[in-house]
Amino acid sequence: MSSMSLALLIFGVCYLVIITERIHKTIVALLGAAVMIGFGVVSQDEAFYSHEFGVDYNVVFLLIGMMVIINIVRETGLFEVLAIWAAQRADAKPFRLLVLLALLTAGLSAMLDNVTTVLLMAPVTLAITKRLGLNPVVFLVTEALASNIGGTATLVGDPPNIMIASKAELSYLDFLVVLGPIAVAIMVVFVAALWIVYGRTMTVAPQLRTAVLALSSREAVLDRPFLHRCLWLLGIVNVGFCLHSFIHLEPATIALLGASLFMLIGHARRTRGSAVELSALTDVEWKTIFFFIGLFILVGGLVKVGVIRYLADQLVSMTQGNLTGSTMAVLWGSAILSAAVDNIPYVAAMNPLIVDLARSLHPEISDYATLVHQPDIMPLWWALALGACLGGNGTIIGASANVVIVDFARKAGYPISFWQFFKLGFPVMVGSVLMSAVYLWFLFLR
Repeated sequence: MSSMSLALLIFGVCYLVIITERIHKTIVALLGAAVMIGFGVVSQDEAFYSHEFGVDYNVVFLLIGMMVIINIVRETGLFEVLAIWAAQRADAKPFRLLVLLALLTAGLSAMLDNVTTVLLMAPVTLAITKRLGLNPVVFLVTEALASNIGGTATLVGDPPNIMIASKAELSYLDFLVVLGPIAVAIMVVFVAALWIVYGRTMTVAPQLRTAVLALSSREAVLDRPFLHRCLWLLGIVNVGFCLHSFIHLEPATIALLGASLFMLIGHARRTRGSAVELSALTDVEWKTIFFFIGLFILVGGLVKVGVIRYLADQLVSMTQGNLTGSTMAVLWGSAILSAAVDNIPYVAAMNPLIVDLARSLHPEISDYATLVHQPDIMPLWWALALGACLGGNGTIIGASANVVIVDFARKAGYPISFWQFFKLGFPVMVGSVLMSAVYLWFLFLR
């Protein structure tokens, strides 16, 4: 059996088992990763140390750092304060609350990254839905989808955009100007779709609504000095995320530095006889962390044997010379493939392919920046960004934010199945990519 066939077999079996949910996805991912290494599809060195084929430690340590921070911030009562504020701004009406949380998630995802945003928003959502007696599943899934839409708008909103910006030499303003308008338009349509699906069916008991409207956010905060210290530090961490390209620090490094400082300021504060900083570390969602480790190795095997590159080649080569066809093939192909596998290694495979295509179409241009900014190349970069980011909404494992939200819901006692997510996420993906196709055609192709 060829290495490509073996990698496809291992990944396919793991994917099918994850869909059936008979075995926890973390066990499946780790077992699949071990089989990939055991059969030599990727070596142990490649799995653990290769930037191209192995574990993306930037994502792993970003998650760990932010989980520690969220666990400590939870002790301040901040999430309860935000939950009360959101509910009272929405007049404690469920659909208004759903829209407010979705818009807040999308906005924060554009300024931060979508994983950090859902880690911040999920505890707020659980706190307020619990007070209103609402099932949080719809709220959490909606926030995952909104985070991926909002993250599409800026360079820092989603890791694929950072990778594309580096390869295509595009600025923060380039992303905001080109992708910002379509992200806003998609959010408007998304909210309208939510009204059609949920607007008339979401209700809350009058006594619970009255009780929430009467709440005082001051009562949720037991230690105001500790809250103030955490808010200042959280602000510094967020500024670090926004400026990471200028200060030459990866988001993962900023998250780990922030987590360390949070644990230091929590060192003197004791809760039920145990140190806050130690419980923050032990409460990290390690199942989620190890799921990502296994998934990175699984997808890395597909990248190494050429499966991802072959599929990417087919997307572009079948329409080579036709700008409209190539752009649409990259957009839709990226969306579909990013729904099935993590979009980070996919974009890593597509980036050099677009550069190679630019060189083949313009052999007379030697300057790199001029080459990758050619009018017949630029639509491909934007199609790749839109397809990779929005395609993540298609399935439960299509984007890191989805995985984080699903594991948070499971831990809170509200499991979300693959098909539950798919029924809402896949139509949203198709609709948003369709809008993106029209937008790209109007902007570049007509």
